[in-house]
Amino acid sequence: MDDSQSKQANGIQVIARAAAILRVLTDDNNGLSLGQIAERTSLARSTVQRIVNALIAEGLVSAGSQSGGLRLGSTIQAMAAASRLDITEKIRPILTALSHETNETVDLAYFRNDHMVFIDQIIGSHRLRAVATIGETFPMTSTANGKACLAMMRDEDIERIALQELRQSGRGIRRMGQFMKEITAIRHNGYGFDIDEQTDGISALGIGFADEADHLYAISIPVPTYRFARQKEAIITALQEAKSALEAQDLRLH
Repeated sequence: MDDSQSKQANGIQVIARAAAILRVLTDDNNGLSLGQIAERTSLARSTVQRIVNALIAEGLVSAGSQSGGLRLGSTIQAMAAASRLDITEKIRPILTALSHETNETVDLAYFRNDHMVFIDQIIGSHRLRAVATIGETFPMTSTANGKACLAMMRDEDIERIALQELRQSGRGIRRMGQFMKEITAIRHNGYGFDIDEQTDGISALGIGFADEADHLYAISIPVPTYRFARQKEAIITALQEAKSALEAQDLRLH
């Protein structure tokens, strides 16, 4: 291998390692140490230090002033925000069609820091309807959109997120086995569900999808529980049509 080929190979390797570090921080953006990143990427700590320093210089990674933990930087956060805006614009016609089809409210949310964040909504035509606030965060294990996104993750990531949330809610490890069975059912059926779990009197169905950068999103349809049973099959049919529309946009479904 000549010098130019060697430099090209080294450059590709550095990019791959930087991407691995950014993926780790995307999966857990609560602040990680160099040692934690090295362990999760199987890279030498010195290698992680060198690459992280370059990423910090470019604004792609930032170091917390108090804890010193490493997080995604402002530049990459801005890039992610632009990507979410693009997804919102791309998906809005699908949300609108779903709402017209079902006459119910339709929500779009994305996965961030182990929670779901609402970023768009089409309000249904019924007088009694479910409405959330844009920017509001929701848990993963008790919402249709959260479960739909969890079903797209690796089992070890599901267990990390779900176990922490179940413990905080008082349900704990005894519920974990039951919850994983629910995730298996969601993977089989293709939609997440919430029957009076997050909010009394509100039930929901949802589907998850990912963009080209593997950011996770979910479309969900919350319905007052008293009419959920009679609306369920129509909603499932509408969500199946939405899946076809998402695939036509080159978005990945589970």
